Amino acid sequence: MMETMKLLGMLDSPYVRRVAIALRLLELPFEHEPLSVFGAYDEFSRVNPVVKAPTLVCGDGTVLMESGLIIDHLETLAGRSLWPADAAARLRALRVTGLALAACEKTVQDLYERSLRPSEKRHPAWVDRVAAQRLAALRALDAELAAHPLAAEEGRLTHAGIAAAVAWRFMKIKLEQPLDDAACPALAGYGARLEALPAFARTPPDETVKLVGRPR
Repeated sequence: MMETMKLLGMLDSPYVRRVAIALRLLELPFEHEPLSVFGAYDEFSRVNPVVKAPTLVCGDGTVLMESGLIIDHLETLAGRSLWPADAAARLRALRVTGLALAACEKTVQDLYERSLRPSEKRHPAWVDRVAAQRLAALRALDAELAAHPLAAEEGRLTHAGIAAAVAWRFMKIKLEQPLDDAACPALAGYGARLEALPAFARTPPDETVKLVGRPR
């Protein structure tokens, strides 16, 4: 019998959430411990001194981090993959996933800039650059979904679909001025369909989470 793994991190993080959803889709048992890397820094550091979310504590006690590496391990355990088997489909899935993760990264940078950096130390040119990169990623992601629609049924989901939906929801709940659905209609519509699926509905992001303190 497989030992239950423990996933550390808040579900308002798109990286934690994509791992949690993959765990559900791969039907792997796990416990979720919603520790914040800010508000619960000391408690988190006792498990992973790097204090990085997501953190996965494996059945044998091994501690993993980085969502992509964690997912690779999970698929080894499950004996199946959420990446397409066909080479061309996998290539498209990798591109979509990369765009989604880039949008997440640029949203995180915006969030940290607003929440953690004193206003007098913000660099407007950097803020504008991050915003432009995020917009480019989201527009490219929308174009990919419009040109190559992804499956929206739970049994056919791929990592590309998970990442796209998670990235859109993350952007919507974390930015002060998120994009309207009309700006990325294919992405917005796809995200809405996935959010209604059981694996997503059982793994909702906490939209009330605020950063506490500064990273150490």
